[in-house]
Amino acid sequence: MKALKVTCLVLGTAAAVSAAQAETVQLGPRPFFLIDQMDDSVLKSKLLSCAERDFERKLFSIGHRGAPLMFPEHTVESNVAAARMGAGILECDVTFTKDKELVCRHAQDDLHTTTNILSSPLAPKCTAGFAPAANGADASAECRASDITLAEFRTLVGKMDAADKTAQTVEAYMGGTADWRTDLYAASTGTLMTHAESIDLFRTLGAKFTPELKAPAVAMPFDGFSQEDYAQKLIDEYKAAGVPPEDVWAQSFNLNDVLYWIENEPEFGKQAVYLDSRYNVEGFDPMKPETFEPSMQALKDMGVNYLAPPTWMLVTLAEGEIVPSAYAREARAAGLNLITWTLERSGPLGGGGGWYYQSIKDATTSDGVMFELLHVLAQDVGIVGVFSDWPATVTYYANCMDLN
Repeated sequence: MKALKVTCLVLGTAAAVSAAQAETVQLGPRPFFLIDQMDDSVLKSKLLSCAERDFERKLFSIGHRGAPLMFPEHTVESNVAAARMGAGILECDVTFTKDKELVCRHAQDDLHTTTNILSSPLAPKCTAGFAPAANGADASAECRASDITLAEFRTLVGKMDAADKTAQTVEAYMGGTADWRTDLYAASTGTLMTHAESIDLFRTLGAKFTPELKAPAVAMPFDGFSQEDYAQKLIDEYKAAGVPPEDVWAQSFNLNDVLYWIENEPEFGKQAVYLDSRYNVEGFDPMKPETFEPSMQALKDMGVNYLAPPTWMLVTLAEGEIVPSAYAREARAAGLNLITWTLERSGPLGGGGGWYYQSIKDATTSDGVMFELLHVLAQDVGIVGVFSDWPATVTYYANCMDLN
């Protein structure tokens, strides 16, 4: 009965907005606020010229965990908001429960920061319970999806992803939301989803799919469940739902997962996305192709068609102007399609923009730089899509520039 109730809630919420969503895309004031922060330029004039047009859903605009700038990530509510803002592709980060059921969470071990589990009857089942800050050590906890069954997972409520590491109590620890985000939409809602439910929801909302196979926090195989079983189960749920492969961009930071799909599910493998985290490799430099291992051409030769690095790896500064990096040029020369992440995840940009803007920090002096970066990524780098925590910004740009 509980499973039926949750499924009905997911589909009922989608049905309630689908008719309106089909008629109009609602962007709200934020794109206009960002344009107002820009210095006068040809780009600013072009963006202003689009203010009165009718906006449409765009595949270029990808909802990153829905719209988690303001809504609890990977919830029904977050994804409905992203769809209303014109995101043409929506994301379910996929992990698994104790009984090996696939669910939408950014990490297998994030329930303590993204749900109410620590204040629920399930808290004793966590890998590590709450420990208050003491003697210079941060407050901590670790709760995994694999600690609980799917039935137990369904009893949880999503919250904004945050934790107060100075906390002395569970209640305080569950706070900590960044001051440039909000808990306004997280006070009483936050409907979690299975991967299969996300497929039903996204289809009802008229969006396509980009599931990410997350690295397990547990040793694999897990109770006989191998990494290959995990990768296959993700694809099987799209096949069971009758979703055509061309509507799915399956992702992983694990190149072996991508190669598994290319070999074993070639129709889905054509659009499999290799999420590039080689910035963690000692010696890697996006401005030095000789440090790329494997090389861009080697990735293409393996059958990889889509590559997705963070935004900063694709750009650099030349005489104070944002331009494509060597990484971007090499990827395009090898025939790789580029997707990037993540806009609207950095808060106010006046102080250099933080991690996602590190390669252009000297030019990141106001929130208006977001559109300048997006313009270079789209027009000069040639990305085919961008993840955003608030898709309205990307949807506005994609409509104004007549992108897909």
